[in-house]
Amino acid sequence: MNESWTRRLVLQRALQLSAMGVATPLAINLAAISEAAAFDTTDYKALVCIFMYGGNDYANTVIPFDPANYALYHQIRAGAGGEDESGIALSRASLAATALTPNNGQVLTDNLQYALAPQLAGLKGLWDQGKLAVQLNVGPLVKPTTLAQYNSTNKVANPLPPKLFSHNDQQSIWQANGSEGATIGWGGKLGDIALANDSNNPNSLLTCISAAGNAVFVAGRDALQYQISAGNATTPGAAIRINGLTSSTAAPLRDALSALITKASPHVLENEYAVVTRRSIALEGVVNGALGNVTTPFSTNPLALQLKIVARLIAARSALNMRRQVFFVSLGGFDNHNALMNDHPALMQRVNDAMSAFYAATVELGIADKVTTFTASDFGRTLSSNADGSDHGWGSHHFVMGGAVNGRRFYGTAPHVSVQTDDQVGQGRLLPSTGVDQFAATLARWFGCSAAELPGILPNIGNYSTTNLAFV
Repeated sequence: MNESWTRRLVLQRALQLSAMGVATPLAINLAAISEAAAFDTTDYKALVCIFMYGGNDYANTVIPFDPANYALYHQIRAGAGGEDESGIALSRASLAATALTPNNGQVLTDNLQYALAPQLAGLKGLWDQGKLAVQLNVGPLVKPTTLAQYNSTNKVANPLPPKLFSHNDQQSIWQANGSEGATIGWGGKLGDIALANDSNNPNSLLTCISAAGNAVFVAGRDALQYQISAGNATTPGAAIRINGLTSSTAAPLRDALSALITKASPHVLENEYAVVTRRSIALEGVVNGALGNVTTPFSTNPLALQLKIVARLIAARSALNMRRQVFFVSLGGFDNHNALMNDHPALMQRVNDAMSAFYAATVELGIADKVTTFTASDFGRTLSSNADGSDHGWGSHHFVMGGAVNGRRFYGTAPHVSVQTDDQVGQGRLLPSTGVDQFAATLARWFGCSAAELPGILPNIGNYSTTNLAFV
């Protein structure tokens, strides 16, 4: 694929950064212009990224449950009071209903057995059905890294991801293989490859979609994200909004502004800007007209509302002639330095309700095996307690959900329950045993990318001997 900054790319970046003083079409307001097209196939597939902003506490999401390892977990997390004080450790009794039994007698490190957070009962049900898998200890890496290499002063031979433990940078590395300021995400690159296969789809703007505001994950070189309201699609006729005026005054002003920003121009960049704007305004009506109905009940928490609109867009796939789509949704509030035991359970409940309903919606639509959903987060957190919370970490455990998932299994290497072993870098910060590139490559291959295309999507993938983790 051409790596140069073409005229189209310059225009698209200009659109991302523009500030017009009044609200322009949703697609422009939120840099939501995508030119990605579907792969040249006859089937449909969608990837859905659920990003947990703030750094999810892995140790209270997927919890050691067997007696020996639970005792280690409790000892590390109990706090100054020891066995008689819970600290930030969940009680073992509360985990019995969500204990996980893997298929085929899978044996993990130190004979670990895990349970999910008590609020994740819906995900436990999906695990039992074989529709949910857990990827253990995954995080950003440049190449497979040992503790000795992490501690080495020779960072040329032993490179590390930049700015470890930084929220913004690690969010960007997870989504875009680069620290804060990266402009192209690996989800957007999937859209770029789709565009290279077929640029004739009239609704190609709807390949890369965010229901969570601006997200680099779904921004590509030629494919920019289309952003949509979490509650529902934009309102027809509201492509340009003028606040503070009566409807009778605003309507002619809106029409005049619309004509101004969409008129043809002899200046090549201005003219293409107008072309893109006209397409965006036109597409608003297309989306609203095509949105499908989903009867599966969703809760009203923010993540559930985002996944509901994603389900409705997927329901419209045939009407919109879409064959490949990448979606991004998110939930914030995971930076739990304090009040972990109060705040984290509520977050887990939101994740559970939203993901369970979304999977049920894909079953309702008859495409559960065509939609793969996965979680991601800035980083994991420390296993040790930080007052009544946990501190920034590195590796974490994540979920993969869908009808095509090889579920009821753990993937990767389970870490020891310890703050002293060589699979952590201090205070129980996990040293990832699986790289984000490997995780993403597995999803990309399922999505339809060839092995030859992976290096263009994931720059570090050549550093790994294993590029297919087989969870899907």
